[in-house]
Amino acid sequence: MPSDFVILEPDTTSHQHRSRLLEGMAVAVSQKGYADTTIADIVREASVSRRTFYEHFSTKAECLVALYTAASHNALKVLREAIDPGRGWEQQLEAGIRAYLGCMAANPVLLRTLFVEILHLGPEGLAARRHVNQAIADYMVGVVNTPHVTPQVAMAVVGGIHELVLQAIEDGQVDELPVLTTTATALVRAVARA
Repeated sequence: MPSDFVILEPDTTSHQHRSRLLEGMAVAVSQKGYADTTIADIVREASVSRRTFYEHFSTKAECLVALYTAASHNALKVLREAIDPGRGWEQQLEAGIRAYLGCMAANPVLLRTLFVEILHLGPEGLAARRHVNQAIADYMVGVVNTPHVTPQVAMAVVGGIHELVLQAIEDGQVDELPVLTTTATALVRAVARA
């Protein structure tokens, strides 16, 4: 699994174990789906003990939420790093969106796990998804900084872009996510100039 999609934590034994558990979760879920993945599968893939799992997570659902959060925040970090605050938002928009979509396309198996499997958790998965979408929408409001891009509008744009990503996943075209840059950029521009 490429480390550019999952945040690897500082190099301490505890953080190494946590990172390995997140990677183990990603591998296990990609092979079996969330419903059929067991804690035994996760610890086997992570090469740690069951006790180590419970030192970090209470349930497999908590582990999946942690994986989702870490990977999503890493994708947002990639987006932030592609933006140059010294330039206008319109000049940086395409680069930021291309970097964000490229980061997600770099690991199609993990992407499917995060966009599809997280919803199997019900309210807990939905809350994690909304929290991440809110962070991206808040960032958009700050960068675009026009009266037309309200928090609600930004959330709608993020939701729209993520629906395009989900459609690409369903169509087996994750490697083509960067192609959506033009559509996503046009959407943000249209909304910001409304």
